[in-house]
Amino acid sequence: MVDSSQSAHKVKVITVTGGKGGVGKTSISLNLAVALSLLGKKVMLFDADLGLANIDVMLGLKVERNLGHVLRGECDLQDIIQTGPHGLMIIPASSGLKEMAELSVEQHAGLIRAFSSLKVDVDYLIVDTAAGISDMVLSFCRAAQDVLMVVCNEPTSIADAYAQMKVLSRDYGVKKFKIIGNQMHSMDEGKIMFQKLVMVAERFLDTTLELVACIPVDVNMRKSIRQRSCVVDLYPSSPASRAFKTLASRVTTWPVPDVAGGHLQFFVENLIGA
Repeated sequence: MVDSSQSAHKVKVITVTGGKGGVGKTSISLNLAVALSLLGKKVMLFDADLGLANIDVMLGLKVERNLGHVLRGECDLQDIIQTGPHGLMIIPASSGLKEMAELSVEQHAGLIRAFSSLKVDVDYLIVDTAAGISDMVLSFCRAAQDVLMVVCNEPTSIADAYAQMKVLSRDYGVKKFKIIGNQMHSMDEGKIMFQKLVMVAERFLDTTLELVACIPVDVNMRKSIRQRSCVVDLYPSSPASRAFKTLASRVTTWPVPDVAGGHLQFFVENLIGA
């Protein structure tokens, strides 16, 4: 919650999603969050893949309480925040719990309302969702101010990204998507992949797409995962690290709306200073 004396301060809420699993959403969420932290920003990373959460595992964090405890009323959201690299704040979810992946609409709303009780100073909230078009994924996408869609240059990833954008556009009014091409062998490959999406979207959807980053294929990504770290921290000069740092710098130039986007209004009025 932002103090009333800081009412001009607003939080940028960014949801990272993807139509297909395995495209690298969590790695991108984590490395973007750390890259923003390296720029001196106060960043919170929310692991919103509620049934298969793994950000804490990727960083080797020992988590005693997670989002499941919050939803059961055993503690507050404030109590489960973990500290990651460079002061990154992490909200861990549960992994391997079926009930976490099957929350009711009321529980979805209750979870998002719980953020309004947080008494922390945050510049950026990065939300790492599950893949696909579940109610929870759609809720977080329509509540954010920017939706980053992670796409690989393969037919299933492109088709699933299109399907997710179609549902969000048609049923939830999300009209703008920022595209991240992941595991690209060159910038040209990323641009070709993006044009494939644009051609279909312009023909069938009322949406605006923007290519904001192409993350290259980089063996250091896998090395950093094995070492329970993130590539921007462990291999700061690697091609992927440079791409994430460029993306983070670009993110800092994106405007922050006066009100939260979407139906659910993440962090409600208190946190965004509306």
